[in-house]
Amino acid sequence: MSDLRAKEYENFESIKVVREDGSEYWSARELSRILEYKKWENFAKVIDKAMLACKNSGENVEDNFTEITKIIIVGATQKKVIDYELSRYASYLIIQNSNPTNKKIALLQTYFATQTQRRMSTKLIKKLFRISQTEEKLKKK
Repeated sequence: MSDLRAKEYENFESIKVVREDGSEYWSARELSRILEYKKWENFAKVIDKAMLACKNSGENVEDNFTEITKIIIVGATQKKVIDYELSRYASYLIIQNSNPTNKKIALLQTYFATQTQRRMSTKLIKKLFRISQTEEKLKKK
C-alpha cells in the first residue's frame, strides 16, 4: 500500500468510534468531510444509494445506518441536524457509491476492494484447511 493509500486509510480509521460494548461506527458527517463532500445534500444522495444497496442485498438497513440527531452551533444559534452512525459495511457501501474521480475516494474504493479480496481469500483458506482436516480424520477411520 502506498503512503497516500495508507494516509487515506488512517484518516478513515481515525474517525472510527468504539462503543463500550466494543462495536464500532463512523459518523456520516465526519466521513463526508474525509471524502471531501462540500454539501451534506450531495452526500445524503450517496447515503440513499448505499442504503438501497444494503436493502437489496438483504441486510438490515437500520442496523447499518443508525439515524441520529445532533445539535450543531451555527453562529450564535443551535441547529438540529441528521447524522448516521455507520457500520463498516455501510461505510464501504457509501465509499463504493461515491464519485471515483475524487482521488481520496478512488483510493478508499481500492482499499476496500483489496480488503474484501483478502477476507475472501482467508475464508477460502480456512474452509480448505477444515476440509483437509476432515479428510485426514476420515482416512484414519
